[in-house]
Amino acid sequence: MTESPAPPSRRDFVGRAIALGLSVPGLAAVATACGRADGPRPATAGDLGPLEKRLNLYLWSDYLADDTISNFEREFGVKVTIDTYESNEEMAAKLLAGATGYDLVLPSTYLFPLLFAKNLIAPLERTYLGNWPNIAPLFQDPAWDPSSAHSVPWGWGTTGIAFRRDLVGPRPDSWGVFLDPRYRAKMTMLDDHRDVIGSFLRYRGRSLNSVDPAELAQAKADAIAAKPNLKAYVSAAVKGQLIAGDVWIAQLWSGDAAQAMAEQPEIEFVVPKEGSMIFADGLVMLKSAPHKRAAHEFLNYVLRPEVAAAIADKTGYGTPNLAALPLTKSKIPYPNADELNRLEFQTDLGRGAELWDRLWTEIKSG
Repeated sequence: MTESPAPPSRRDFVGRAIALGLSVPGLAAVATACGRADGPRPATAGDLGPLEKRLNLYLWSDYLADDTISNFEREFGVKVTIDTYESNEEMAAKLLAGATGYDLVLPSTYLFPLLFAKNLIAPLERTYLGNWPNIAPLFQDPAWDPSSAHSVPWGWGTTGIAFRRDLVGPRPDSWGVFLDPRYRAKMTMLDDHRDVIGSFLRYRGRSLNSVDPAELAQAKADAIAAKPNLKAYVSAAVKGQLIAGDVWIAQLWSGDAAQAMAEQPEIEFVVPKEGSMIFADGLVMLKSAPHKRAAHEFLNYVLRPEVAAAIADKTGYGTPNLAALPLTKSKIPYPNADELNRLEFQTDLGRGAELWDRLWTEIKSG
């Protein structure tokens, strides 16, 4: 791991919010009753002992505010080291290969079944999380982590198309744009097989979680047909290329698109008409974590409204922290009913994961 004194430069609760008719302002009003609880914690059967002086994080890139880490280090006297990744698969492969030393990682929802199956993550000691009430009820007890026993919700977003409206016309509204040779070498797709294959499944009206061989064969064919039009498969790094105008159209996550839009007003983001992915990420503690008390202090720290709001404003992703909503500048709204009809959570592929992995290898090497 490399030491990072400053942070590096990144998913069925939303539907329930809409179903209940809860708006962002309405949620924010409820949040005024929530606050911060960083006071002394009583000793319990789960007592984690004294605070360690180190903390090791393994996170998505571009998923922190500028002062998230430095403020934590200064207040708690804990030295933080950070490694980053660009896909869930990259992170999972490293952990499954036996990497140790990390305290907290930040998986997306569909990865939880694998982490549970491999016995990699530990339950959290809620007595150390006095700020837990700040989390919106909509984000508690999710399907992927019953009773929220193992995770602290971090952010949510969507996958869509970011494009330069000054360079592209008409406005792209379909995954089919990546099959358009007019934009050859001016387009990129994410270096993430769930996003790439999933988008072409949606393009054909299929579930982005399909394990049907025929549907996946068609998605593979579409991905291979699109490949000559792509400049590269690239994730977070494409933001700079969009800003510079080297890339005109990019498959991208909503938060990363928002970061790029903040620097270049000609960038726009759209969820394709065929539909796309909605995702949520949550911080979890590894069973092998060497600094469990420091990990809990960090979890409680990022549950503070002002900390969560700063992260949301910097990253462009939605916050699950109800008490943070009034403090955010963007106040990112939940998807409306029309958008929800077109959005789908990724789920664990089970035995189908092997087929997906093989297809991705064939797409990238073909």
